[in-house]
Amino acid sequence: MTTSQNELLPGTRRALSHRIAVAQTEGRAPSLVAAVVRGGRTVWQGARTSVEGHGPDEDTQYRIGSITKTFTAVLVLRLRDEGVLNLTDPLEKHLPGTGVGEVTIADLLAHTGGLAAESPAPWWERSPGTLRPELADVLGEEPLRHPVGRRFHYSNPGYTLLGALVEEVRGADWEEVLRREVLEPLALSRTGAHPEAPYADGWAVHPWADVMLPEPAEDLGRMAPAGQLWSTTGDLARFAAFLAKGDDRVLSADSLREMRTPAAPSQAADVASGYAYGLGLELRRCGDRLLVGHSGSLPGFLASLIIDVEEDVAAVVLANCTSGPLPVTVGADLVRIVADAEPRIPEPWRPLRQIDPSVLELAGQWYWGTYGFGLRLTADGLLSLEPLSGIGRRSRFRANGDGTWTGLEGYYAGEVLRAVRRPDGSVDHLDLGSFVFTRQPYDTEASVPGGVDPEGWRGIG
Repeated sequence: MTTSQNELLPGTRRALSHRIAVAQTEGRAPSLVAAVVRGGRTVWQGARTSVEGHGPDEDTQYRIGSITKTFTAVLVLRLRDEGVLNLTDPLEKHLPGTGVGEVTIADLLAHTGGLAAESPAPWWERSPGTLRPELADVLGEEPLRHPVGRRFHYSNPGYTLLGALVEEVRGADWEEVLRREVLEPLALSRTGAHPEAPYADGWAVHPWADVMLPEPAEDLGRMAPAGQLWSTTGDLARFAAFLAKGDDRVLSADSLREMRTPAAPSQAADVASGYAYGLGLELRRCGDRLLVGHSGSLPGFLASLIIDVEEDVAAVVLANCTSGPLPVTVGADLVRIVADAEPRIPEPWRPLRQIDPSVLELAGQWYWGTYGFGLRLTADGLLSLEPLSGIGRRSRFRANGDGTWTGLEGYYAGEVLRAVRRPDGSVDHLDLGSFVFTRQPYDTEASVPGGVDPEGWRGIG
């Protein structure tokens, strides 16, 4: 990724610098570093520090806590894409003997497995991982807090199980698999399970006095897949670009879109706050923006990675304090500053290079009963179905190569669209998950289930 400080306007850069300065000062953080990504490249970096020593920059490592979970989720999705496992598989099928084998892999990714939020005492973030050498030590005697699959309940032990799953299937240590399959292909050379200089020390800042206390940096052992990693704003900027666009060497854009889709039932408090969880990614509604990414914290460190996919803007914020500034809020503000001050200029319109006449024939106006829809063939080779007016079901569809199309989002996600033709080859209607779409409302010439009254449309009288 090429780094440039000259792609944003001076006023935008000053607003970004002002925002992190306020965050570092008011949050009383020993140091705070941030980066903004646009179009897959870092377009701004900022740093503030009040502690003597190495001046933080894009190469300084901070602990990133639960952002580690997103890396672990990527490894699991890779296994699914290779056909090694299905997300609906029970854990027992691939990792027997855990005692919670009925939990599915998807449940673990989405925190719907009902597992406890934390491992049994002592406090795992501030005690050596050697105290929990086995999965049984992580799960404890009563690992479940809720019925499996019924509700969202954030679980650190759940991601420990996913890390163990990766190790079992790959036959190698989680850290080794992560390095080989994600870190090296994406050139994340400053991300790893252990700090390498230059790195920031973790501090606790007294809530009622301007004094600090060093925090221990424990090796989390078995809990590593839930929060062990250290990284930099430079590496996380590259990772953010990958999460937005995909990289077929690691994970496809379609699989990343799946990760960014809500997968856990929201509780009332989550709905009110605009929070949802996908597969290893958090989703937040901030005004009219949908932000995806993950937050992280461990004693001595706070972290956030935020992406506005629609605006193609991402922000990374790292601080070395146990509490203080809110990196998620700061990151969301950095994204907003750029998106508001310098709205994304859309790509130029380009026509399709080739078109199948039988597909072009499907474009235009269709009716589901009396509801009007438009079916458009777009330059990316997808079909887009949208209501002609008002709010209604909409989705894009990807060709399957056999004359059918599969929905990518919304109500029709995963549903199959196909053209039903008459003996002479003309299109009778579209079948979408058994729903019939006709060229005219209840077209008398089409095969409409239940038939159409032969007297046709009429008025009152």
